[in-house]
Amino acid sequence: MKYYNYDIVFQEIPDEVTLAINLTHCPNLCEGCHSPHLREDIGEVLDFPTLDRLLARYADDITCICFMGGDRDVQEVERLAAYVREHSDLKTGWYSGRNEMPPHSNLFDFVKLGPYIPQKGSLKQRTTNQRLYRRTGEQWEDITEVFWK
Repeated sequence: MKYYNYDIVFQEIPDEVTLAINLTHCPNLCEGCHSPHLREDIGEVLDFPTLDRLLARYADDITCICFMGGDRDVQEVERLAAYVREHSDLKTGWYSGRNEMPPHSNLFDFVKLGPYIPQKGSLKQRTTNQRLYRRTGEQWEDITEVFWK
C-alpha cells in the first residue's frame, strides 16, 4: 500500500483533529473525482515504520488518523488501523468508496462509505449517496447530517 501525501484536517471527521493519509492506486474510477491522480500506483510505501514516524511527529497534535482510500487492499487498511490502535490512543477512520462495511469494522471509529456520484453530490449535500458512520460500542450511527449544517 502506498500513500501520496498527508495533512492535518478538520472537516473529514467531525469534532476530530485528523491526520488524513491519502492512499493511492484507487480502483473506483469515480466520475468527477477530486483527486484523480490517486488512481495511479504512485507514492511512498505506507508501512509500520512510516506510521511510527507519523505518530512520533503528530500524535500530540491530532485525535484521529484517517485512511483516505485503500479500497484495492481492504485487509492492508485494516492491518494499518489495527497497528494505530495498538500503538496509540488515537481514533481511526477510513474513507472508502465501497458500499459495505469492511470485514473488521471494529478496527475503526469512523467509516465513510459510498463512491462519489456527481449528480448526488458530496457529503455536504443532502442528496448524497455517501454516508459517514461513527461506531459506538458495537453499533454504527449514521452521522452524515452533521455535514449539512
